[in-house]
Amino acid sequence: MSAHDPQHLSIARNLKIGLFHLGSGMADVLATGVWNRIMITDLGFSATPIGILVSLRYFLAPLGVWAGRMSDRHAVGGYRRLFWVWLGRALMVASLLMLGVSTASIARGVEVTPLIWLALSLSLLLFSFGTAISGSTFLALIYDRAPERERGRAVGLVWTFLLLGFSVGGVVFGLMLPPAQGLMSLRDFGSASFITYVQNPGGLRFSPETLQNLFVAAAVILGGLWFFSLFGEERRSRGAVKPQPGSEAQTSLVDDLRLAWRNRQTRLFFWYLSLSMLFAFTQDLILEPFAGDVFRMDARHTTRFAAYWGSMAILGTLVFLALSRRYPRLTNAVMNYIGVGVLIVTFGVFALSSLAQIRGLVTPGLILLGIGLGVWNIGTLGMMMEMSPFGSAGTFLGFWTLVVTIARGVGVSGGGVLRDLFLNLTGSHSLAYGLVFLIEAVGLIVALVILTRINVSVFKRETTETAAVLAGAMD
Repeated sequence: MSAHDPQHLSIARNLKIGLFHLGSGMADVLATGVWNRIMITDLGFSATPIGILVSLRYFLAPLGVWAGRMSDRHAVGGYRRLFWVWLGRALMVASLLMLGVSTASIARGVEVTPLIWLALSLSLLLFSFGTAISGSTFLALIYDRAPERERGRAVGLVWTFLLLGFSVGGVVFGLMLPPAQGLMSLRDFGSASFITYVQNPGGLRFSPETLQNLFVAAAVILGGLWFFSLFGEERRSRGAVKPQPGSEAQTSLVDDLRLAWRNRQTRLFFWYLSLSMLFAFTQDLILEPFAGDVFRMDARHTTRFAAYWGSMAILGTLVFLALSRRYPRLTNAVMNYIGVGVLIVTFGVFALSSLAQIRGLVTPGLILLGIGLGVWNIGTLGMMMEMSPFGSAGTFLGFWTLVVTIARGVGVSGGGVLRDLFLNLTGSHSLAYGLVFLIEAVGLIVALVILTRINVSVFKRETTETAAVLAGAMD
């Protein structure tokens, strides 16, 4: 059977495509985990400018809608999706190289001039721009590549690889840039030409070259992974792209979004997606501080939290993907019900743990968090596909990706704001964190109520009828 057979996407090729997001997870660890830690902790920079640079991806998320729309309308070099995906990832590879060289220069004691800040800013700008234009078009490629009955499995496996990328990135980059004791930063010895770790009698010199080599090697590895994962996954068209009747090729982007907003089902899905993402990720910034402030857990213990929920998320994803293939009634909507329901229980457990100061509930809460996130995410990705009509998939998936990104960003930052607000009002860490977790649970209940009013079948029927009317009008 042809690799491009529209009637089937084999497991083997699905796994190959999933390697793309293995690289995405690793890149995220490097750019927003390793780099910001080195800049703030080791090199002594203020967290504010570093945080702004790292969060650029949220500000540039609207570019995903534009890129998705362009991939629907035009083929470049015969490719609709791959051009934008590979362009975005090429920019990310270039950004990692620039980031490594710039950061290593600072570690060598080079004066931090506006030119250095410009290089760092340009690096993170390219990284964010590349992420924006390649993320939605990658989803659109999966949409095109997999028949409708296999899209849930396709996005589920890709999501699993993304989770795996976080774990693999942490291990691989940890080995390439090993942790050590007795760190002396540039603040300790001014313009010294290296950063020193003392791990053994002879000492271990962690030079700027080691730092630079990490980013160079990562850029090469990730670039190769991204190219290999999608090579041969889109058939090259020899003629102009033929727009579907009623697609955005005949209308403006504003008209398309207005039309989408007039549809009650897409409006409901917008609010469900926004609220569920916002409240599910409000915990992202405060989960480890919660354990430290309320239960005095040290960093050695709290850094294991990601391993707990991450492994359970992978397990939950794989189990429910297998079950959904066996039981047709386990639809994307049903998985959303289950996932959000588990998350509501999760934040109830965390709230009780904080308010009653029951440390023994933390680990069960982490396990539930992972299961809930795993099931909810594959269900949500599946519904994003279902709520993207044929002929407008790139635009709609770009729009849903924009909603997800902004809502998640608001949730992450909002968690810290709420925590500080409640701490100032109550003077109690236990009450402050407990109230934030309760708000998350209530917010997800509201999202669940909205989900009950969404009918994917009605949406498909209405969009099909609209396309038919527009096609008739053009004859």
